[in-house]
Amino acid sequence: MNLFHIFCSVVLPITFAVPCHATEVGMREITVAAPERGRDLAVTVWYPAEAGGEPVLVGDNKVFKGAPAFMNAPIVKGAFPLVVMSHGSGGRVQGMTWLATELAKAGFVVAGPNHPGTTSGDSTPADTPKLWERTQDLSAVINALTTDPSWSRAIDAGRIGVIGFSLGGAAAMEIVGARANLDAYARYCDTYKKWDCAWYAGGQAYVNDEAVKVDKVDLRTVDKTRFEQSNLDRRIQSAVLVDPGLAQAFEPESLQKIAIPMSFINLGSNGTIPTAVIADRLAALSPHGSYATVADAVHFSFLPECKQGGAELLKALGEVDPICSDGGSRSRADIHAEVTRLVQDALQKTLKDRP
Repeated sequence: MNLFHIFCSVVLPITFAVPCHATEVGMREITVAAPERGRDLAVTVWYPAEAGGEPVLVGDNKVFKGAPAFMNAPIVKGAFPLVVMSHGSGGRVQGMTWLATELAKAGFVVAGPNHPGTTSGDSTPADTPKLWERTQDLSAVINALTTDPSWSRAIDAGRIGVIGFSLGGAAAMEIVGARANLDAYARYCDTYKKWDCAWYAGGQAYVNDEAVKVDKVDLRTVDKTRFEQSNLDRRIQSAVLVDPGLAQAFEPESLQKIAIPMSFINLGSNGTIPTAVIADRLAALSPHGSYATVADAVHFSFLPECKQGGAELLKALGEVDPICSDGGSRSRADIHAEVTRLVQDALQKTLKDRP
């Protein structure tokens, strides 16, 4: 699940000017105070926009295609549902711009932080299981956008949702009330040596964009109290979980108590979805859970579309995961379109259409 350790210096998202064309998506890059982190968070916000602002491509780099938006464009008048977004381990929120821009077009304000310690160029095995830090980040973003007058007038604070992918999906589960069991997670990694469990075996990581060697992480030494605590933020009224991490570690009783809609999406078909993220059981345990799969997709299909030559560049840098490959004959653009429909339909029903 930790996707960008070898090649982060190549794929750090950049935003640059592009030729002007019509769009209704505004984008701003802001900083949000995170007292529990002891530092500010870098947050990207997408929103329905009026004409104006600087045309940019968000998240564009040597490997991945970006998505167009207008930086600092005026916000359309109105009060829109807020959706906070949590990226995968070793990724960046700008890599979810293909989805965020479509949600902004549909009338949502979408905001996500780059999570310190698990973001491209700043990601270590020791920080990865600290989901309580990620949930604190998301709550800090909600605090900021619902209290800052420049944003709060555009947000319906009674209609807040969360989207998470991979490790971000685990964080999204926790912020709506799911609780993970540390012993169960450690036992799972004792036998499952792939994905996140392989990451804990140590090796190379990135800190401040510099490659460093890191030791093996013994999950049993993680702060058990913090790992198993409740991170519930009752302001969130809907959750969308795409290939959620820690799928084998969540306490069934905690899922059974979640009162809000939980929309689970797995990338792939039955028999192809990795054990690390399979979510059909999680959906069945959730009183208001739903479950969908996306055929001919793989975990990496959630990443942006790759540019021509992107796969070759990654291979030359030593990347072994098939970052630019999908599971069948469908294009990544087509897979993204289906995921977008699933996410948008879920949020429309649970945030916009509810009484």
